[in-house]
Amino acid sequence: MTYPNTKETVEVIKELVSIPSPSGHTEKVIEHVKEWLSARNIASYINNKGSLFVTIKGQDHSKQRVLTAHVDTLGAMVKEIKPDGRLKLSMIGGFRWNAVEGEYCSIETSSGKIISGTILMHQSSVHVYKDAGTAERSENNIEVRIDEVVHSKEETKAFGIEVGDFVSFDPRVELTESGFVKSRHLDDKASVGMLMKVIEKITSTNETIPHTTHFIIANNEEIGYGGNSNIPVETVEYIAVDMGALGDGQSSDEFTVSICAKDSSGPYHYGLRKHLVALAEKHEIAYKVDIYPYYGSDASAAIKAGHDIKHGLIGAGIDASHAYERTHESSIKYTELLIYHYLKSEMVH
Repeated sequence: MTYPNTKETVEVIKELVSIPSPSGHTEKVIEHVKEWLSARNIASYINNKGSLFVTIKGQDHSKQRVLTAHVDTLGAMVKEIKPDGRLKLSMIGGFRWNAVEGEYCSIETSSGKIISGTILMHQSSVHVYKDAGTAERSENNIEVRIDEVVHSKEETKAFGIEVGDFVSFDPRVELTESGFVKSRHLDDKASVGMLMKVIEKITSTNETIPHTTHFIIANNEEIGYGGNSNIPVETVEYIAVDMGALGDGQSSDEFTVSICAKDSSGPYHYGLRKHLVALAEKHEIAYKVDIYPYYGSDASAAIKAGHDIKHGLIGAGIDASHAYERTHESSIKYTELLIYHYLKSEMVH
Protein backbone atom coordinates (compact mmCIF):
# COMPACT_ATOMS: atom_id res chain seq x y z
CA MET A 1 0.00 0.00 0.00
CA THR A 2 1.30 3.47 -0.88
CA TYR A 3 2.44 5.76 1.91
CA PRO A 4 0.80 7.09 3.97
CA ASN A 5 -1.87 4.67 5.12
CA THR A 6 -4.11 7.37 6.55
CA LYS A 7 -6.53 4.85 8.08
CA GLU A 8 -3.68 3.57 10.25
CA THR A 9 -2.69 7.11 11.23
CA VAL A 10 -6.27 7.89 12.22
CA GLU A 11 -6.36 4.79 14.45
CA VAL A 12 -3.19 5.98 16.19
CA ILE A 13 -4.80 9.40 16.69
CA LYS A 14 -7.95 7.76 18.07
CA GLU A 15 -5.87 5.95 20.69
CA LEU A 16 -4.07 9.15 21.64
CA VAL A 17 -7.16 11.33 22.11
CA SER A 18 -8.71 8.61 24.27
CA ILE A 19 -5.93 8.96 26.89
CA PRO A 20 -6.51 11.93 29.25
CA SER A 21 -3.51 14.27 29.28
CA PRO A 22 -4.20 17.86 30.36
CA SER A 23 -1.07 20.01 30.59
CA GLY A 24 0.71 19.12 33.81
CA HIS A 25 -0.47 15.51 33.87
CA THR A 26 0.72 13.84 30.68
CA GLU A 27 2.64 10.85 32.02
CA LYS A 28 0.19 8.20 30.79
CA VAL A 29 0.07 9.37 27.18
CA ILE A 30 3.84 9.95 27.04
CA GLU A 31 4.35 6.40 28.29
CA HIS A 32 1.87 5.17 25.68
CA VAL A 33 3.89 6.80 22.89
CA LYS A 34 7.15 5.49 24.35
CA GLU A 35 5.79 1.93 24.46
CA TRP A 36 4.42 2.24 20.91
CA LEU A 37 7.86 3.25 19.69
CA SER A 38 9.62 0.58 21.75
CA ALA A 39 7.40 -2.11 20.19
CA ARG A 40 8.91 -1.02 16.86
CA ASN A 41 12.49 -1.02 18.22
CA ILE A 42 12.65 2.77 18.21
CA ALA A 43 14.65 4.23 21.09
CA SER A 44 13.43 7.30 22.97
CA TYR A 45 14.03 9.13 26.22
CA ILE A 46 12.05 11.44 28.51
CA ASN A 47 13.57 14.70 29.77
CA ASN A 48 13.01 16.24 33.19
CA LYS A 49 10.04 18.28 31.91
CA GLY A 50 8.36 15.07 30.76
CA SER A 51 8.70 15.48 26.99
CA LEU A 52 9.66 12.50 24.82
CA PHE A 53 12.63 12.60 22.43
CA VAL A 54 13.47 10.42 19.42
CA THR A 55 16.49 10.86 17.16
CA ILE A 56 16.99 9.52 13.63
CA LYS A 57 20.56 9.87 12.38
CA GLY A 58 21.05 11.43 8.97
CA GLN A 59 23.97 11.82 6.58
CA ASP A 60 24.88 15.25 7.95
CA HIS A 61 25.29 15.61 11.73
CA SER A 62 26.64 19.15 11.63
CA LYS A 63 23.32 20.71 10.61
CA GLN A 64 20.35 19.12 12.33
CA ARG A 65 16.57 19.43 12.42
CA VAL A 66 13.89 19.29 15.08
CA LEU A 67 10.23 18.47 14.57
CA THR A 68 7.81 18.73 17.44
CA ALA A 69 4.15 18.11 18.24
CA HIS A 70 2.51 18.33 21.63
CA VAL A 71 0.56 15.67 23.43
CA ASP A 72 -0.75 17.86 26.26
CA THR A 73 -4.31 19.12 26.00
CA LEU A 74 -6.74 21.59 27.45
CA GLY A 75 -8.28 20.63 30.77
CA ALA A 76 -8.95 21.95 34.24
CA MET A 77 -8.17 21.60 37.93
CA VAL A 78 -10.47 21.51 40.90
CA LYS A 79 -10.32 25.04 42.31
CA GLU A 80 -12.91 24.73 45.04
CA ILE A 81 -15.36 22.22 46.48
CA LYS A 82 -18.66 24.03 46.95
CA PRO A 83 -20.86 23.60 50.04
CA ASP A 84 -23.30 21.44 48.01
CA GLY A 85 -20.50 19.09 46.93
CA ARG A 86 -20.12 20.35 43.39
CA LEU A 87 -16.80 21.60 42.02
CA LYS A 88 -15.50 24.92 40.78
CA LEU A 89 -12.80 24.75 38.13
CA SER A 90 -9.61 26.53 37.15
CA MET A 91 -8.76 26.42 33.43
CA ILE A 92 -5.69 24.69 32.00
CA GLY A 93 -5.08 26.25 28.59
CA GLY A 94 -6.85 28.92 26.63
CA PHE A 95 -10.41 27.82 25.96
CA ARG A 96 -13.78 29.46 26.61
CA TRP A 97 -16.19 28.11 29.21
CA ASN A 98 -19.01 27.83 26.69
CA ALA A 99 -16.81 25.39 24.69
CA VAL A 100 -17.00 22.80 27.49
CA GLU A 101 -20.45 23.53 28.90
CA GLY A 102 -22.44 20.29 28.96
CA GLU A 103 -19.35 18.12 28.44
CA TYR A 104 -18.72 14.91 30.36
CA CYS A 105 -15.48 14.89 32.33
CA SER A 106 -13.32 12.81 34.63
CA ILE A 107 -11.75 13.85 37.92
CA GLU A 108 -8.59 11.99 38.92
CA THR A 109 -7.85 12.00 42.63
CA SER A 110 -4.31 11.96 44.02
CA SER A 111 -4.71 8.24 44.71
CA GLY A 112 -5.53 7.61 41.03
CA LYS A 113 -9.26 7.08 41.48
CA ILE A 114 -11.35 8.26 38.53
CA ILE A 115 -14.73 9.89 39.19
CA SER A 116 -17.00 10.94 36.34
CA GLY A 117 -18.98 14.13 36.14
CA THR A 118 -20.60 16.73 33.90
CA ILE A 119 -19.56 20.37 33.37
CA LEU A 120 -22.63 22.57 33.71
CA MET A 121 -23.79 26.07 34.40
CA HIS A 122 -25.03 26.46 37.96
CA GLN A 123 -28.08 28.10 36.36
CA SER A 124 -28.74 25.22 33.95
CA SER A 125 -32.41 24.51 34.54
CA VAL A 126 -34.64 26.78 32.49
CA HIS A 127 -37.51 25.78 34.80
CA VAL A 128 -35.74 27.37 37.75
CA TYR A 129 -33.40 30.09 36.52
CA LYS A 130 -34.74 32.96 34.45
CA ASP A 131 -31.19 33.82 33.34
CA ALA A 132 -30.25 30.26 32.27
CA GLY A 133 -29.46 31.47 28.76
CA THR A 134 -27.98 34.86 29.57
CA ALA A 135 -25.93 34.28 32.70
CA GLU A 136 -22.18 34.69 32.12
CA ARG A 137 -20.27 31.53 31.32
CA SER A 138 -17.46 32.01 33.85
CA GLU A 139 -15.57 30.17 36.57
CA ASN A 140 -18.09 31.56 39.05
CA ASN A 141 -21.08 29.99 37.28
CA ILE A 142 -19.56 26.87 35.70
CA GLU A 143 -19.39 23.81 37.96
CA VAL A 144 -18.92 20.05 37.86
CA ARG A 145 -21.78 17.80 38.94
CA ILE A 146 -20.01 14.62 40.07
CA ASP A 147 -21.65 11.25 39.55
CA GLU A 148 -21.69 10.26 43.19
CA VAL A 149 -24.34 10.66 45.90
CA VAL A 150 -23.14 13.83 47.63
CA HIS A 151 -24.89 16.72 49.30
CA SER A 152 -21.98 18.50 50.96
CA LYS A 153 -18.34 19.43 50.66
CA GLU A 154 -17.44 16.80 53.23
CA GLU A 155 -19.17 14.02 51.29
CA THR A 156 -17.32 14.98 48.11
CA LYS A 157 -14.00 15.04 49.96
CA ALA A 158 -14.78 11.57 51.30
CA PHE A 159 -14.42 10.29 47.72
CA GLY A 160 -10.86 11.62 47.70
CA ILE A 161 -11.51 14.75 45.66
CA GLU A 162 -9.35 17.70 46.65
CA VAL A 163 -8.32 21.10 45.32
CA GLY A 164 -5.68 20.61 42.62
CA ASP A 165 -7.08 17.38 41.21
CA PHE A 166 -6.95 17.23 37.40
CA VAL A 167 -10.16 17.31 35.36
CA SER A 168 -10.15 15.88 31.82
CA PHE A 169 -12.77 16.44 29.13
CA ASP A 170 -14.42 13.50 27.36
CA PRO A 171 -12.97 13.52 23.80
CA ARG A 172 -16.08 11.88 22.22
CA VAL A 173 -13.96 10.71 19.29
CA GLU A 174 -15.87 9.63 16.20
CA LEU A 175 -14.76 8.57 12.71
CA THR A 176 -17.33 9.18 10.00
CA GLU A 177 -17.84 7.26 6.75
CA SER A 178 -17.20 10.50 4.87
CA GLY A 179 -13.67 10.65 6.28
CA PHE A 180 -14.04 13.17 9.08
CA VAL A 181 -12.36 12.75 12.45
CA LYS A 182 -14.36 14.44 15.22
CA SER A 183 -12.88 14.70 18.69
CA ARG A 184 -11.61 17.01 21.36
CA HIS A 185 -7.83 17.30 21.55
CA LEU A 186 -7.04 16.87 17.85
CA ASP A 187 -4.95 19.88 18.84
CA ASP A 188 -2.39 18.45 18.88
CA LYS A 189 -2.71 14.69 19.07
CA ALA A 190 -3.45 14.53 15.35
CA SER A 191 0.07 15.87 14.77
CA VAL A 192 1.60 13.50 17.31
CA GLY A 193 0.00 10.56 15.51
CA MET A 194 1.44 11.76 12.21
CA LEU A 195 4.94 12.12 13.63
CA MET A 196 4.71 8.62 15.11
CA LYS A 197 3.80 7.16 11.73
CA VAL A 198 6.53 9.10 9.90
CA ILE A 199 9.12 7.89 12.42
CA GLU A 200 7.86 4.34 11.90
CA LYS A 201 8.02 4.72 8.12
CA ILE A 202 11.62 5.92 8.04
CA THR A 203 13.00 3.51 10.63
CA SER A 204 11.16 0.40 9.41
CA THR A 205 12.42 0.81 5.85
CA ASN A 206 15.92 2.01 6.88
CA GLU A 207 15.52 5.08 4.73
CA THR A 208 18.31 7.61 4.52
CA ILE A 209 17.59 11.20 5.47
CA PRO A 210 20.02 14.02 4.70
CA HIS A 211 20.11 15.55 8.19
CA THR A 212 20.04 14.09 11.69
CA THR A 213 16.58 14.87 13.00
CA HIS A 214 15.18 15.01 16.53
CA PHE A 215 11.49 14.56 17.28
CA ILE A 216 10.07 16.13 20.41
CA ILE A 217 6.70 14.95 21.72
CA ALA A 218 6.15 17.97 23.94
CA ASN A 219 3.90 18.14 26.99
CA ASN A 220 3.49 21.81 27.96
CA GLU A 221 2.52 23.63 24.77
CA GLU A 222 -0.97 24.64 25.88
CA ILE A 223 0.56 26.64 28.75
CA GLY A 224 3.27 28.25 26.63
CA TYR A 225 6.46 26.21 26.94
CA GLY A 226 6.61 22.84 25.25
CA GLY A 227 9.51 21.96 22.98
CA ASN A 228 11.71 24.89 23.94
CA SER A 229 14.45 23.01 25.81
CA ASN A 230 16.96 20.19 25.15
CA ILE A 231 17.34 21.46 21.59
CA PRO A 232 20.79 20.39 20.30
CA VAL A 233 23.14 23.26 19.44
CA GLU A 234 23.55 21.76 15.95
CA THR A 235 19.88 22.43 15.20
CA VAL A 236 19.35 24.78 12.26
CA GLU A 237 15.71 24.14 11.32
CA TYR A 238 12.84 23.66 13.76
CA ILE A 239 9.32 22.75 12.59
CA ALA A 240 6.31 22.72 14.90
CA VAL A 241 3.55 20.42 13.65
CA ASP A 242 0.36 21.85 15.11
CA MET A 243 -3.15 22.59 13.96
CA GLY A 244 -4.17 24.97 11.22
CA ALA A 245 -6.79 27.34 12.64
CA LEU A 246 -10.00 27.73 10.61
CA GLY A 247 -12.61 30.47 10.58
CA ASP A 248 -13.65 33.73 8.96
CA GLY A 249 -10.80 35.32 7.04
CA GLN A 250 -8.65 32.18 7.11
CA SER A 251 -7.44 30.41 3.97
CA SER A 252 -6.90 27.01 5.66
CA ASP A 253 -9.49 24.24 5.52
CA GLU A 254 -10.04 20.66 6.70
CA PHE A 255 -8.78 19.11 3.46
CA THR A 256 -5.26 20.49 2.97
CA VAL A 257 -2.06 21.01 4.94
CA SER A 258 -1.77 24.49 6.42
CA ILE A 259 1.59 26.28 6.20
CA CYS A 260 1.78 29.20 8.61
CA ALA A 261 3.33 32.47 7.47
CA LYS A 262 2.68 34.41 10.70
CA ASP A 263 0.92 34.14 14.04
CA SER A 264 0.67 36.33 17.13
CA SER A 265 4.43 35.89 17.72
CA GLY A 266 5.29 37.34 14.30
CA PRO A 267 6.41 35.93 10.94
CA TYR A 268 7.91 32.47 10.64
CA HIS A 269 11.20 32.03 8.78
CA TYR A 270 10.53 33.12 5.21
CA GLY A 271 13.07 30.88 3.52
CA LEU A 272 11.85 27.80 5.40
CA ARG A 273 8.25 28.64 4.57
CA LYS A 274 9.10 28.94 0.88
CA HIS A 275 10.92 25.59 1.06
CA LEU A 276 7.80 23.93 2.51
CA VAL A 277 5.62 25.46 -0.20
CA ALA A 278 8.05 24.30 -2.91
CA LEU A 279 8.01 20.75 -1.49
CA ALA A 280 4.20 20.75 -1.45
CA GLU A 281 4.04 21.86 -5.07
CA LYS A 282 6.74 19.41 -6.22
CA HIS A 283 5.00 16.42 -4.62
CA GLU A 284 1.44 17.51 -5.48
CA ILE A 285 0.48 18.05 -1.84
CA ALA A 286 -2.60 20.23 -1.43
CA TYR A 287 -1.73 23.16 0.84
CA LYS A 288 -2.79 26.59 2.03
CA VAL A 289 -0.61 29.38 3.39
CA ASP A 290 -2.24 31.15 6.31
CA ILE A 291 -1.90 33.65 9.16
CA TYR A 292 -3.27 32.79 12.61
CA PRO A 293 -4.13 35.95 14.58
CA TYR A 294 -4.40 34.48 18.10
CA TYR A 295 -1.89 31.64 18.10
CA GLY A 296 1.56 30.64 19.29
CA SER A 297 3.50 27.42 18.79
CA ASP A 298 6.38 25.52 20.30
CA ALA A 299 8.49 26.86 17.43
CA SER A 300 7.83 30.43 18.53
CA ALA A 301 8.41 29.36 22.15
CA ALA A 302 11.82 28.01 21.13
CA ILE A 303 12.65 31.31 19.44
CA LYS A 304 11.61 33.23 22.56
CA ALA A 305 13.78 30.91 24.66
CA GLY A 306 16.76 32.18 22.68
CA HIS A 307 17.53 29.30 20.33
CA ASP A 308 19.34 30.24 17.12
CA ILE A 309 17.07 28.42 14.66
CA LYS A 310 14.99 28.84 11.53
CA HIS A 311 11.44 28.11 12.64
CA GLY A 312 8.35 26.93 10.78
CA LEU A 313 4.82 25.77 11.48
CA ILE A 314 2.61 23.36 9.55
CA GLY A 315 -0.42 21.25 10.42
CA ALA A 316 -3.73 19.72 9.50
CA GLY A 317 -6.67 22.11 9.29
CA ILE A 318 -8.72 21.77 12.50
CA ASP A 319 -12.23 23.24 12.66
CA ALA A 320 -13.55 24.69 15.97
CA SER A 321 -10.17 24.79 17.68
CA HIS A 322 -10.25 24.50 21.49
CA ALA A 323 -13.83 23.27 21.28
CA TYR A 324 -15.26 20.06 19.75
CA GLU A 325 -12.77 19.84 16.92
CA ARG A 326 -12.89 18.19 13.49
CA THR A 327 -10.58 17.49 10.58
CA HIS A 328 -10.64 15.25 7.51
CA GLU A 329 -8.50 12.28 6.50
CA SER A 330 -7.26 14.20 3.46
CA SER A 331 -5.77 16.95 5.64
CA ILE A 332 -4.02 14.32 7.75
CA LYS A 333 -2.71 12.62 4.60
CA TYR A 334 -1.31 15.80 3.08
CA THR A 335 0.26 16.93 6.35
CA GLU A 336 1.95 13.57 6.90
CA LEU A 337 3.22 13.62 3.31
CA LEU A 338 4.70 17.10 3.72
CA ILE A 339 6.45 16.03 6.93
CA TYR A 340 7.90 13.01 5.14
CA HIS A 341 9.14 14.88 2.09
CA TYR A 342 10.56 17.65 4.28
CA LEU A 343 12.63 15.08 6.17
CA LYS A 344 13.90 13.67 2.87
CA SER A 345 14.84 17.12 1.54
CA GLU A 346 18.09 19.03 1.79
CA MET A 347 18.24 21.91 4.23
CA VAL A 348 17.41 25.50 3.24
CA HIS A 349 20.54 27.63 2.63
